[in-house]
Amino acid sequence: MINSTLDRVLLRIEGEVSEPSVIFFCGIHGNEPAGVLAIQDLKERLIKMSLKGSLYVFRGNIKAFQEGVRYIDKDLNRLWSRPWIDKMCKGVLRGAAEFEEQRALYEEIKNIINTKTGPLFFVDFHTTSSKTLPFITIDDAIINRRFSKLFPVPTVLGIEEYLNGPLLSFINQLGFLSIGFESGEHHDAEAVLNAKAFMLLTLCYSGLVDPNDLEDFNDHFNRLKKASDGKAHFYEVIERYTIKENEMFVMEPGFKSFQEVNKGELLAKCNGEPVLAKNNTMLFMPLYQPQGNDGYFLIRRISSFFLRLSTYLRGNRLDSVLVYLPGVTWNSLKKDALKVNLRVARFLARPIFHLLGYRHYEEEGAYLIMYNRERTTRTHRYNDLKWFQAK
Repeated sequence: MINSTLDRVLLRIEGEVSEPSVIFFCGIHGNEPAGVLAIQDLKERLIKMSLKGSLYVFRGNIKAFQEGVRYIDKDLNRLWSRPWIDKMCKGVLRGAAEFEEQRALYEEIKNIINTKTGPLFFVDFHTTSSKTLPFITIDDAIINRRFSKLFPVPTVLGIEEYLNGPLLSFINQLGFLSIGFESGEHHDAEAVLNAKAFMLLTLCYSGLVDPNDLEDFNDHFNRLKKASDGKAHFYEVIERYTIKENEMFVMEPGFKSFQEVNKGELLAKCNGEPVLAKNNTMLFMPLYQPQGNDGYFLIRRISSFFLRLSTYLRGNRLDSVLVYLPGVTWNSLKKDALKVNLRVARFLARPIFHLLGYRHYEEEGAYLIMYNRERTTRTHRYNDLKWFQAK
């Protein structure tokens, strides 16, 4: 059983069911305390505010948080794919401490979704093992892009192609806005201050707080703007170094996220052999901790033309033409996912699928099931919000 000396619910403020609801997750990884520390600092202030909606703040992996480790048995942020969710709902998951943590979070999420009729804003707070600018990570959905654009920090999309079962991808598949915020290095005091700033700006942009009523709004905005060091653009993940089982991976010291690296530059060593950069590119989330199998990611900046084009194509549902390609059909009558034959998938141009909103996929036998966020987004919940109407 989970030790109850730490609370799951760090803050719960109930508003009307039709008003906006903001949901913060903190400590999904137990060695990332910044989100928890930030909400502890803000709690009394938030309680005194007259919020125009509901605010929920949940602690993620309680046992791992107590131990100060990323996870105990399984990474809690890799258990939210459809197969894992199906097993959890059937009650057949046993043996890992994180299964109980997941069940508790799932019940809280389900209750909010089932009782609230207004727009929902899910934000997952994290930190990294390396030095980094504060940044946002999102599944590539227009609703996530438009909300992320309000914040003066870099936004990295497309990571859902490389990670299996993150919490925010699960929520995004349900049709709701969901973003992650990485506030800095694990135990850097600046990470706590950045998380506090992001929390308060989120309350303003979601409609729970009028920015004119937040006397230090500009201070928090400018903090994040300065910390982003002029890199507040959109980026996409183009490569991930996956650490295999029993592989001895050691990142070279001194790297940080958003650092430019040159072709041939030594990035890490694997079983004593050098791992070199294949091209001139940008490094993202290099691993400097014992747990985790994401050695590093590589990213590149996305052009504004590509962003505008993809918005137009998705808005006009032009992804329907994909089913005319060989080996591609709709997965169901809902037309919310494509079923792609694995034998032909490798011949199809990935950027075309990206443009049309297909980045997340799961293998199912001889097929890839590719999901489109735009076809599941509950836009009616957000249509009246100014930031959503902005192009």
